[in-house]
Amino acid sequence: MNKRTKNLIIAMIWATAITLLCALGVFRRPELWLEDTLYQRPVSLDSDIIIIGIDDNDIKKFGPYNTWDRSVMAQALEFLGSDPKNLPAVVAIDTMYSGTSTPEGDKRLADAAAKLGNVVTATQAAFGKKTTFFGSASAVIDNFAILSYDEPYDELKNVTTQGSINVMYDIDGVVRHALLYIEPEGKRVYSMQYEVARIYAEKNGFQITKPKTDERGHFYVSYTARPGGFYDGINLSRVIGKEIKPEFFKDKIVLIGPYTTGLQDAYLTPIEKAGMMYGVEYQANVIECLLTGNYKTRAAEYFQLGALWIVCFAFYVFCDNRRLLFTVPVLAAGEGLSVGISIWLYSIGYITHALWIPLGMFVIFVITVAANYLRAAIEKQNVTRTFERYVAPNVVEEILKEGTENLKLGGKTVDIAVLFVDIRGFTTMSERLSPEEVVHILNQYLSMTSACVERYNGTLDKFIGDATMAFWGAPLKDDDAIYHAACTALDIVKGAEELSEKLKKEVGEEIHVGVGVHYGPAVVGNMGSEKRMDYTAIGDTVNTSARLEANAPGSTVYISKAVADALKGRMKSEPLEKPIKLKGKADGFEILRLIGPEE
Repeated sequence: MNKRTKNLIIAMIWATAITLLCALGVFRRPELWLEDTLYQRPVSLDSDIIIIGIDDNDIKKFGPYNTWDRSVMAQALEFLGSDPKNLPAVVAIDTMYSGTSTPEGDKRLADAAAKLGNVVTATQAAFGKKTTFFGSASAVIDNFAILSYDEPYDELKNVTTQGSINVMYDIDGVVRHALLYIEPEGKRVYSMQYEVARIYAEKNGFQITKPKTDERGHFYVSYTARPGGFYDGINLSRVIGKEIKPEFFKDKIVLIGPYTTGLQDAYLTPIEKAGMMYGVEYQANVIECLLTGNYKTRAAEYFQLGALWIVCFAFYVFCDNRRLLFTVPVLAAGEGLSVGISIWLYSIGYITHALWIPLGMFVIFVITVAANYLRAAIEKQNVTRTFERYVAPNVVEEILKEGTENLKLGGKTVDIAVLFVDIRGFTTMSERLSPEEVVHILNQYLSMTSACVERYNGTLDKFIGDATMAFWGAPLKDDDAIYHAACTALDIVKGAEELSEKLKKEVGEEIHVGVGVHYGPAVVGNMGSEKRMDYTAIGDTVNTSARLEANAPGSTVYISKAVADALKGRMKSEPLEKPIKLKGKADGFEILRLIGPEE
């Protein structure tokens, strides 16, 4: 399987996983929050809806609400019907009047409602779980069964239109939907909001269209006003006290209901979650939605899931192994475009899952960034391991730490200890052996010398045939460079002797090495061309070390006087029995043989 095919398969897997999580509703709560933020916005109101609130002032005037005689509400209806020329189009009472009370109060309220006409009163169902058994082995469980149903007392019921006032919550406790109808005992009863809107429309010579609902009669509500948006401060006691003129209510929709927290008729709504909306205001918003026909329907789930999968798949393919310089702008543009399309679709009547595509793109972005970072880290590790085979590990470490600026041509003068080592008589030995045997000997020998250099944190400069060059003091500073070079030289001699015993058994050959160590200034840096360069050292110090090695007999380390002086007290050395004159060096340049550590 090639890399391209593998990446496409991974893109399909991630796109499918994200699509599946969205389909299962894992992100439902944040999704609802985003939809509320984007979709539910207040609009300028030019509405014929007037709310008469039952507020705290009414409670103070008439006493606790549960002690009110029904004649209190009757007085309000009597005032609203007191001027036949200025009657409201419809009046709805958002409070229950089931069962009988005092005969006088019941009759007065019913008479007032009959005289006013077009009064809508409340019914209410209690929902719960109901299990229906069929024989002994099967049962049907209905979690939304109507367990009980309350209606107005008969005298009031006979002179009014009834509408249910049930409110249904979403999973997060927010009221985003309305019930168009309920069906107690198989009889369809429409909501108070629908009945009010229907009567008002008929009065004004038009008909409302019913919204599409789900199987339980729910439809989505487009709110037009926040809490307080429909309320003008008119309470029940002001109406009964005739502080408001009857013409104010002419041809209007009048809603009467609780407008105080003490009556526990308030809900969280999508248009304003910072405060509760009273039930009568919720009724007003639903009525306005029905009158304007501003209905919204859910876009097909399969279409949205398909679009989500395609976007996630395509975005993964785009982001995979691509720099943030390109992916971040595309992510931002994609998120903005997705949200913009969701808002536009809502404006023409379709509700979409506004969170799906932005969330999917963001998750894909995070996944690809993490994958790219992990891939880069692995590649860097692989490159580093490979690079270390050609360049000294400490040089690699320095380049990785300092960045590619260190890869420019050039160098600087530093004091370094330089070591050269070579096999004595290697050319002659090579002529006696097969190429495979020569390579076998050379690889083991060079592995041994490089291990010794690394043991003392030296910079392994290069292999030159059977010679090895190393130095200490660059690129990393070494405060004891000469000592480390000397220890390495002695270890190489010892390692060569051990390797010689092994090779004698394997190929019948022995090896002996000569080593030279010198200390002094040299130019260290990147030498070569822009396309091919070496990190190396050049200068007289390097040349001197090479010449010391060239003159050293087998199993011998030659050092300069500068090295011997620096090692005094820690390493023993002795002058040569027959002094040697190095090429390019004046008389008096002393050469010594390194013996080993002081006792």
